[in-house]
Amino acid sequence: MLRIEGLKAAYGSSEALLGIDLKVDPGEVVCLIGRNGVGKTSTLRAIVQDLIGVTDGTVEFEGTSLVGMPPHKVNQMGVGYVPQDRRVFASLTVAENLRVPNPRKRDGANRWTVEKVYDLFPQLHEYRSRVAGVMSGGEQQMLSIARSLLTNPKLLLLDEPHEGLAPKVAEEVVDAIIDLKKEGVSMVISEQALHTIKKCADRVYVIDRGMTMWDGSVDEFYASPEVAEKYLMVQ
Repeated sequence: MLRIEGLKAAYGSSEALLGIDLKVDPGEVVCLIGRNGVGKTSTLRAIVQDLIGVTDGTVEFEGTSLVGMPPHKVNQMGVGYVPQDRRVFASLTVAENLRVPNPRKRDGANRWTVEKVYDLFPQLHEYRSRVAGVMSGGEQQMLSIARSLLTNPKLLLLDEPHEGLAPKVAEEVVDAIIDLKKEGVSMVISEQALHTIKKCADRVYVIDRGMTMWDGSVDEFYASPEVAEKYLMVQ
């Protein structure tokens, strides 16, 4: 589904990625892990061409190059993106935010509807008349994920989906990700919490200094504690 080889990218003259390699198969959940500032967010941005320029390498989605494609075209191809800062429309209600996406048919049918995302996130249905700007960080995160799902993506990119959330709310977001995995949604998740990786991931890529330093199945990752110790400073 997604293939990245030798990816290099920069913010203007500032190099951010120096050699990223990864792939995502249909229905697979891939976690990008590493310390802050090593290139996880930049990798997701390079996929959707968001504020970063690809200078070398391959980024292909279902055999089509995404390099140089405007972000809205990448979304139309079937790639959904939930950024770290959520980017909800603060002055609109929950219901109005969910009317913004233009749902697209995938495989002959719309998989995600407003009713279905309300089932996934019951709090959003309860707060559907609430202005998004006064919602908690966790509620805004749920809204951002729901809004992206309404474009019916084939691949969903999640950047630190529960960073800064209260533990109980963070677990609710993780439970939603697990439900999405059961639905067969392919995902790339930028993550640092090891317990989340264990619950959600099929495969792990370790990023450091803008490069892919290690990759393997989630079982191989947990069987290699020296990897976490070296790249995450976890013992």
